[in-house]
Amino acid sequence: MDKTIWWEQTTHSIHYIDETVLPGKLLISECCHPDELIEAIKRLAIRGAPALGVAGGFGVALVASRSNCTELQLILEDIGEWAEKIKTARPTAVNLSWGVSRVMNALTPARSPDEVRFLAVEEAVKIAAEDADICHRIGDVGFDLIPDGCSVLTHCNAGGLACSEWGTALGVIRTAHKNGKWISVYACETRPLLQGARLTAWELDRDDIDVTVITDSTAAYLMRQGKIDLVIVGADRITNDAVFNKIGTYMHAVCAHYHKIPFYVAAPVSTFDFLNNENSITIEERSRDELAYCGEHLVVPDCVKVKNYAFDATPLSLISAIITEKGILKPPYDISKLKETDVIC
Repeated sequence: MDKTIWWEQTTHSIHYIDETVLPGKLLISECCHPDELIEAIKRLAIRGAPALGVAGGFGVALVASRSNCTELQLILEDIGEWAEKIKTARPTAVNLSWGVSRVMNALTPARSPDEVRFLAVEEAVKIAAEDADICHRIGDVGFDLIPDGCSVLTHCNAGGLACSEWGTALGVIRTAHKNGKWISVYACETRPLLQGARLTAWELDRDDIDVTVITDSTAAYLMRQGKIDLVIVGADRITNDAVFNKIGTYMHAVCAHYHKIPFYVAAPVSTFDFLNNENSITIEERSRDELAYCGEHLVVPDCVKVKNYAFDATPLSLISAIITEKGILKPPYDISKLKETDVIC
């Protein structure tokens, strides 16, 4: 999988694959101003929890690199103002604010504006490199959970396009495939923006991994027919009691539980929110038009109300295992273990 988002040192700008035009076109876009980055995040040109963490770090680097401030306090104030704007571009995924905060914390030793600029870029580039390494480690940790010859259901896109490369849930599938296992994937289309149909199917097809796109509501029927061996998804935030992921994840988890099918979540430790529970997290609601229109065609009458939640919360009791770069976390869940040790058994 190609890089999804990266820092271009020669132009001091962010380059990324614009995911809104896939699969019809592979377009590399550029952010030269933090406003452009915020807009790209809001319109889902850049999306996926790990990729948002990388984007958050790059956003701080972009502000620092483009700032004309010649005094240390002024450049730090300028970066701080933009950092808060970038953090709130999307409210549910925790990695965005994590990436911003990590680069902000790296600026503490700076004694000049030039040092601020250097440290910001250095830390942001480090986050991107670490993300790629972490995704490969998640794949290495989790591929034993994928039996040879199995059929896997996945929802939304947790592949290279949701990270800097390789992917989390799809990273586990990719690693299993790379190690010689035959895998068939059912990709839920993921209404209303079709990240499964447009992005997951595009990625897997490029890797010659067998993939079939289904409507979201087909998943339960396939489970009942015995055609799904396991489910694996990514995560945008994992609290002490729930996994937040693309809307529809909870529905699949309930159905998998009923049919006694393993339900796995693959996510880096940076996605864990050790301070909060489900009821303290804001679920993002997106625009009415995403649901009311299919392309240019109106599919919901103008006078009818719409609820367009971007995410839902799945209780940890429905999760068979959480695959991280540190190891596999299994019930009974105590995510505080991820703070205390480098390895989870």
